[in-house]
Amino acid sequence: MNDTILISIMMTVVGAATPILLAALGELVVEKSGVLNLGIEGMMLIGAVTGFAVTSIVGNPLVGVLAAMATGTMAALLFGYLTLSLTANQVATGLALTIFGIGLSSLVGEGYVGKTIDIFDSVFPAALADHPYWRLIFGYSPIVYFSFVMTIVVAWFLKRSRPGLILRAVGESDTSAHSIGYSVIGVRYAAVAFGGAMAGIAGCYYSLVLTPMWAEQLTAGRGWIALALVVFSAWRPWRLLLGAYLFGAVMTLELHAKAAGFTLVAPEFLAAMPYLATILVLALISLRKTGGSQAPACLGNSFKPST
Repeated sequence: MNDTILISIMMTVVGAATPILLAALGELVVEKSGVLNLGIEGMMLIGAVTGFAVTSIVGNPLVGVLAAMATGTMAALLFGYLTLSLTANQVATGLALTIFGIGLSSLVGEGYVGKTIDIFDSVFPAALADHPYWRLIFGYSPIVYFSFVMTIVVAWFLKRSRPGLILRAVGESDTSAHSIGYSVIGVRYAAVAFGGAMAGIAGCYYSLVLTPMWAEQLTAGRGWIALALVVFSAWRPWRLLLGAYLFGAVMTLELHAKAAGFTLVAPEFLAAMPYLATILVLALISLRKTGGSQAPACLGNSFKPST
């Protein structure tokens, strides 16, 4: 294996891991506040079709990313209104959001199927972005670098900042946080909105960078992988980063195994591994045994302020 092929594989891993990392970071903050949002896939699809549609109309991918972030936030706030204000069941509402996102994205994207746009590529000079070796550092979309920055920001926010401490307190004991004057519902609304924005950006990464085109269910279930990754990481941002790139490596391995005609392990089995792991984690979530003491104590519980 020569250097060029190795660098191409490594860049493919980065491309596969980035949207999962972004969506999982958003969900991590949401779950730390005590809310379980299973609608990541739906929000990603809404962000994907919005980003593609706006970029194809306006011609500016940055505007497309901002639009995807806005629509992902709006979808998340709809979930928040139903679960936080109306105390609807979080699991059922999250699943409904996923179904809604799949249907809405298919409807909105019907006129864009098969169309292509210019890829949202590196902002660095071509001498660096296209260099045989330096492209491993400078050859990515700005969204990739944004994902690294957000990993640092989320880790600092949750561990070092006062608002992060409040958010964690709300997730661990909502009644105690409420009793000392913190707005549990307000904190959770903010967390849910952030999770939606991150899912929207993750979704538009597929339609603006990886493809770049629109097709129905473009995200191909990656939202569920992001959800499982939060549990795999034990709700820790740095483990989340590592896990996202592990998943990205598995996905890339499957693609290269097919291309190389590798038959010792069926490529289809490698392709199914992330989803099998996701099913296992979702089953463990339902038993409330995954992650031990790392899981927020109030995860998935509705909160009604006492009068």
